[in-house]
Amino acid sequence: MNSFDVALTDVLRRVISGCQNMESCERLSGGANQETYRINITTEQGQQRLCLRRAAGGSHTHAAGLPGLAVEAKLFQAAAAVGVPEPFVYHVLRPEDGVGEGFIMQWLEGEALGARIARGNSFADIRTRLARLCGQMLARIHRVDLDITGLRSALTERDASTIIQLSWELYRSYGTPQPMIDFTARWLLDHLPERVPPTLVHGDFRNGNVMVDPTTGIVAVLDWEGAHIGDPMRDLGWLCTNSWRFGVTERVVGGFGELDDLIAGYEAESGTRVDRDRVKFWIVYGSYNWSIGCLTMANHYRTGPDATVERPGIGRRSSECQVDCANLLIPGPIVLPDPYTTFTNPDMPTDNELLTSVRDFLRGDVMTSTSGRTQFLARVAGNSLDILLRENELGTAYRAGERTYLSRLLNLDGDLFTLRQSLCERLRAGMTLDTTGLAESLRYLTLTQALIDQPNYSGVKTALAAR
Repeated sequence: MNSFDVALTDVLRRVISGCQNMESCERLSGGANQETYRINITTEQGQQRLCLRRAAGGSHTHAAGLPGLAVEAKLFQAAAAVGVPEPFVYHVLRPEDGVGEGFIMQWLEGEALGARIARGNSFADIRTRLARLCGQMLARIHRVDLDITGLRSALTERDASTIIQLSWELYRSYGTPQPMIDFTARWLLDHLPERVPPTLVHGDFRNGNVMVDPTTGIVAVLDWEGAHIGDPMRDLGWLCTNSWRFGVTERVVGGFGELDDLIAGYEAESGTRVDRDRVKFWIVYGSYNWSIGCLTMANHYRTGPDATVERPGIGRRSSECQVDCANLLIPGPIVLPDPYTTFTNPDMPTDNELLTSVRDFLRGDVMTSTSGRTQFLARVAGNSLDILLRENELGTAYRAGERTYLSRLLNLDGDLFTLRQSLCERLRAGMTLDTTGLAESLRYLTLTQALIDQPNYSGVKTALAAR
């Protein structure tokens, strides 16, 4: 066994009653920010399965303003106390355990893959009730007493303006000009809702973080790493953000339910009326926030500690969210150029043939002969090669069109980076939709990038339908 397995086995023998040995520890494919492991142990009573939630790379540090895994374990306990289904936490890891930051908890059986919950046949019946159940669970979360639980001092309180400003600053620190992000940030700051009494906010309550049983309903609410104190309607908006509908655009709530049902469940449990305009504001924020979150994954690849092939792949999903922002804020027709194929290498094999051969090897030989996380990462790597193939096929025509749009809009010549940066600076300074050509330019930029990155994304289809 490696040092990680040895240290973890020692912890398990100390904290799990009757634990004799750890039989296996497998890192699961989900979890872009944190690591999740399935652990099988032998006890005096027989076999038992556990779950380890660990910081990326085992780091004992976490981003400023986020609760960290020790507080996340406390959040599980506080939510369970108000009737939210949660796993039992056995042990919060300490530095001297030698395993990293995290906690060991009960393994629960249920489905957490959002696409299956939104589209799987076995979940058809529960989908009719799931949005209302989610509304009830969110109302319970929002009534957690922050003082009695000690969470007020453990969590950061942020209003809408601060949240938007901080994420905008984070995006600007990456040095990648993304005009639709700047436009959406300005829109959000110009349309801030009135402040309401702050509550506990889960921060990542969405399809994929709610474990579901097709018969009984919600088994557990997971992934509290974004918990904070703020506007409770942020949770409802996040659940309705298009990224978490998994291609089912007609069902606004997580791809499985209706907004009316979500609100009805929340109002019945909380006794308070939901402001729908406030929910819509947080839906826009959801796409804006995840567009920056995707870029943050790409930045993690550059800076560590978990520089896997998954992170740059997620980085390219920022364009999905930017298309969603455009669809929400500036819908309208888009004129696309006819794409044409160009090869930078005239020799045999071509660039595209080399990329295709590697992609097919990953999806064929590698995925067939592997399982678990390795198989998942092979699929991700194949998807990244698909992006490069589309870049070769579409990029020249689409970038030429972008340069034409931006040069005309800005009355400026220059390379694409310079033109994008100039537009971002003008948007930050207050450029509005009254500017002739701005809406059309933003729609073109977001759609063409998404056609390269994720052409089958539901928001791309929505944008194309407006042509």
